Amino acid sequence: MRRRLPSQVMAAKTTSPNRSSATSKGHPDGRDPGRPVASNRRARHDYEIIDTVECGIVLQGSEVKSLRGGRIALQDSYARVIDGEVWLFGVHVPPYAQANGFGAHDPDRRRKLLLHRRQIDEWMGRSQQQSLTMVPLSIYFKDGRAKVELALAKGRRQYDKRHAIAARDASREAAREARAAVKGSERQR
Repeated sequence: MRRRLPSQVMAAKTTSPNRSSATSKGHPDGRDPGRPVASNRRARHDYEIIDTVECGIVLQGSEVKSLRGGRIALQDSYARVIDGEVWLFGVHVPPYAQANGFGAHDPDRRRKLLLHRRQIDEWMGRSQQQSLTMVPLSIYFKDGRAKVELALAKGRRQYDKRHAIAARDASREAAREARAAVKGSERQR
């Protein structure tokens, strides 16, 4: 019988066929690559979404580590065009616990969003002419890079919010009734 070195034993253990499905897909943390790290649910309630775009975001290293840990707050955040660049305001990324001193970052600093020039010009014109707001809907990772789903939105008034809630409840009730009708017809067979 041939003797194995400790490193060969460890290699044999790590290449066993009983790996979990998350690690076999190449995602060591088990996350779905398109799953949002954070979403701004309040924005969909307060605003009528007109258009959305995916854009990159400029982050520091410790911010990326905090983001991967799911530690971010998008409430009350918005974007503005300043000097031909899009900036994201009001996003709180708490400091990463292991980053201190030189590697730490300001949690409430403004962050630059990466868009094509023609997209910036188009959105700036539309937001100024129609008095629209740019709000982030979600932040997620795509191919290892942080992305922001940015929406061009119009603010809802209080009665518009109530109307949207009533319409959503009515559609849920209709779907519930349809499912009940289908189940009832299947039982009679």
